Amino acid sequence: MTPPVVPSGARDLLAPATGRGAPHPTVPNEPPASLVVQTSFLGDVVLTTPLLAELAGRGPVDVVVRPDAAPLLAGHPAVRRVVVYDKRGAERGVGGVWRLGRALRGHGPYGAAYLAQGSPRSAALAVVAGAAERVGFDTSRQARALYTRVVRYRADRHHAERLWALARPEAVPNAEQVRPRLYPGDAERGAADAVLAALGGRAFAAVAPGSVWATKRWPYYAELAARLAGDGLAVVVVGGPGDREAAAAIVAACPPGWAVDATGRLSLLASAEVIRRARVLVTNDSSPQHLGSAVGTPTVAVFGPTVPAFGFGPLAPGSVTAGVEDLACRPCDRHGPPACPLGHWRCMRDQPAAAIAAAALAVAERAQRTSE
Repeated sequence: MTPPVVPSGARDLLAPATGRGAPHPTVPNEPPASLVVQTSFLGDVVLTTPLLAELAGRGPVDVVVRPDAAPLLAGHPAVRRVVVYDKRGAERGVGGVWRLGRALRGHGPYGAAYLAQGSPRSAALAVVAGAAERVGFDTSRQARALYTRVVRYRADRHHAERLWALARPEAVPNAEQVRPRLYPGDAERGAADAVLAALGGRAFAAVAPGSVWATKRWPYYAELAARLAGDGLAVVVVGGPGDREAAAAIVAACPPGWAVDATGRLSLLASAEVIRRARVLVTNDSSPQHLGSAVGTPTVAVFGPTVPAFGFGPLAPGSVTAGVEDLACRPCDRHGPPACPLGHWRCMRDQPAAAIAAAALAVAERAQRTSE
């Protein structure tokens, strides 16, 4: 039986990451490549980078991600090829899995595929791609039938360590092995220069008021910014176009020249570069927190309906988390519900701007002393 022809459009989804677009050289007797499938949220992709670095020590690594996450891995030295998988668009359904899997097969052989989120669709993609071994977590009940090796999901570990353990399940990593890493390039540095020029060289805090989940958006960022500016720390607001309303309120709360709205103006890696230059990052439990971890910026992470014990706290040295510890209803959700189930939203409302500002200033001061 003649196998279906892979459409050229499917192969166009395969983009080399080495050297920011330079083709990856063919190496004689190169070991089988690893395939990592991570089509979850942006923060999860960042937290997968320690796994990528670990696998890169064994041979080439290709990574399957959603279209919005692909730019995060541009220029990453551990990645041979970023594979864009539009699972809700052009490549949705069984046909999309088949087309992309067959296209991937042409870039193998893959010695192993590592299934970072445990969906049956990801496991099926690894099968079609011809991965000799398929590794996933024991919590993935629907996908486990397609795995050849099952790894214990450690709920008591940070998610970066859990993902890293897909490659080394019996090992105990050190802090550096599970620190995420991103690699902004010249274009991102130039974009950051342009945004920060308005501050005239002032030291600044990066603030990220957004989140996909409404109940994870701490409501007092404008007051926080006013307090930080009053203490001599300018503010740069990072986020997407959907955060512009919040950013406008933050900028309006500060004296002229002491705040910059960068929302919707920067790529993900350029946002990471801005965060890298900040004295401190203040963010909700959302993807900018993980950008901070990946560039080493000390972070104040404001948690509401979720808790750091879920494994998604900041990893940059000097970081702290804030949350209302004595609420019986907290945590109420793994991600953050659209609205407070009890209607009071005290997990966020009971965290005043004065307390978060004090934490941010203390973190920034410690970071400054450490760097001197």
